[in-house]
This record gives sequence, C-alpha cells and structure tokens, in this order.
Amino acid sequence: MADQSKLSHVISGVDTHKDLHVAAIVDHQDRVLGTESFATTRQGYRLMLAWMRTFGDVQRVGIECSGSYGAGLLRYLQNAGIEVLEVTGPDKHDRRRRGKNDDFDAESAAHAAFAKRQTVTPRSRDGMVESLRVLRACRKSAVQARRVALQMIQMSIVCAPDKLREPLRNMTRMQLIRTLAAWRPDLTAYREVEEAYRISLKSLARRYLELHDEVADLDDMIGAIVKDLAPELLEQTAIGLNSAAQLLLTAGDNPERLRSEASFAALCGVSPVPASSGKTVRHQLNRGGDRAANSAIHIIAIGRLRLDPRTQTYVAKRIAAGNSKLEAIRSLKRYIAREVFGIIMRRQKQINQAQIAA
Repeated sequence: MADQSKLSHVISGVDTHKDLHVAAIVDHQDRVLGTESFATTRQGYRLMLAWMRTFGDVQRVGIECSGSYGAGLLRYLQNAGIEVLEVTGPDKHDRRRRGKNDDFDAESAAHAAFAKRQTVTPRSRDGMVESLRVLRACRKSAVQARRVALQMIQMSIVCAPDKLREPLRNMTRMQLIRTLAAWRPDLTAYREVEEAYRISLKSLARRYLELHDEVADLDDMIGAIVKDLAPELLEQTAIGLNSAAQLLLTAGDNPERLRSEASFAALCGVSPVPASSGKTVRHQLNRGGDRAANSAIHIIAIGRLRLDPRTQTYVAKRIAAGNSKLEAIRSLKRYIAREVFGIIMRRQKQINQAQIAA
C-alpha cells in the first residue's frame, strides 16, 4: 500500500505522549496516507522515521509539545537533518466537528505542517541554553522548597511552648536558622511535646541550610553559563543575572529562528498592539508572548527608570508629548527588547564563527 502511494515529497505530523507517539503522513495534496503509533524510545524514533520514508522523501515534520513529550523526537529528527516545526495547537473547529482521538490529532498536526499554519520553528535543545533551562528549573524548585521550610519554621515557633519560643522571638532569620540547626534534641524523647518541637525545628533548619547552599551552587553555575553566552548583556544598565538568563532562555539555542527584532519583541510580549477607538489613536502592550520574558524586561525597565538618566529623560519626553506613564514604559520596553536582541544575535554570530573555525 505504501509503495503504491509513494510520492516525491511527504509531510508528517506527530501527536506526542509520554509512552507513545502517533504519527500521520500527508502527500503533496494534503491527503492522509496513513497513521501509525511508535514507542517513545530511540528505537521507536528510528522506526518512525523509517516508516515515514516508505511513503517518500520527508520534507518536514510537525510536532505537538516539542518542549516536553516531543523533546526527544525533536532532537532525533534534527540530528537526522529533517526540518521540524512545532504545532502550536489543533484546529478547534475541526476538533469540534470530528471529535478527538490520537489519530485525528496527528493528522491535524500533519495538515498544519503542510500549510505552515499554527506552527513555529521550535527551539533546539542541544546547547548551553538548554543546560541553563534545566539548572534554572532546578533552582526554582529549590527556592520554593526553601521558602516552604522557612514558613514551617515560623509557624512551628508560633505554636511552640513558651520555653522554646521566647529565646527565638527577636532573632534575625539566619540567626534563627543557625541556632535551630545547632540544637541537640534528645531523639529518644520524641513522645514529649517539647522535644518533638526541638526535633522538628532542627530538621527544618538543616533542610533550609542545605537548600540555601544548593541554590548558591546553582547560581554559580547559571552565572557562568550566562557569562559564556552573553557577557555583554550583563554589562548593560539594570540587567541582572536572572533577567539575562530568562531572556537567553526565551531566545533559545537557535535565536536565528526569529526573523527580526520585532518577532523577538512579540515573543516577549512587548510589541505594540493597536487599541484605537473612534478618534482616539493609541497602542497597548501585547498580552501574549512569554510572560516570564515580559516580566524580565519590565524589571529592567523599572530599574533603568530609577538609575539611568537617559531613560528618565526619554520617559519625561514621552509624558510631555501626551503619553501616560504606562504608555511611556511600554515604548521603553520595546526599545529594551531591540537592544537585547541585538546583543544576543551578535554573540550568537560569534559563537557560530568560533564553532566553524574549530
């Protein structure tokens, strides 16, 4: 059946899951040729690509969730030299009409890849930016766990017997943590309320200190990667380590997939969107895009508004021209996105040239 339908070019779509991927193939006229399921292993990826090629030369593949369940398949196909598009979402009208199952979702992904609609070029996940993403995710969970440990310490002290609570009342946070971590409770007397509190508080304090050291170690690693990727970014006014790391994550290991600085601004949610009505002509900030990147740029804008005389002059000029302060900050965020994109692209060009020379 595959040999009879063999064509010069075919396009595939993949609906990804944890243990099983479902692939569909369409021809040069967007007709479905077949669907098949494959395991989410390297052997499964190899069999999937071999199955696709039985229908013809694979021109491109559309993958749903290429940043999570489809990350392994994305790397495999990119290493095989296949063009990969990330399908951002199924067609809602088609889903309402046909219903939903994995075959339908794979076919929708293939149709989207064929027409290049609801698709974007995915971020590659094989460079230092991916390492940065993994380390930042780990750091975020450690910070959250540290916060929970501190909250439990504070709540336990509120409920603790007076004999324990009174000496701890006026201590600073780190004095309190180190004092509790140095306690030596009687572990055999855990049935007594006072000793149970001592054991619990000591355990929480030691957990806090361990997480504190873990966050510091991760910060050192993250800082080293950011300095390798874009040292010039950290030299700019009000751009700190966390903001720089987030903007590098948003750009990805392959920022060249972004056609222009305008597309980067849209990705960060700082591109102007028309909000005119009647005789009023105005713009507002884009409410879409990567909200973490938007938050990073907002922090940079507020920092520059406080520290940078040029920024203060620019905002004052916009306000004098009739803009509100929020509209002036919107324009400022757009300029920051342009500046950041230029720095990232120049550094990416340097990295690519160094790799070619090596």
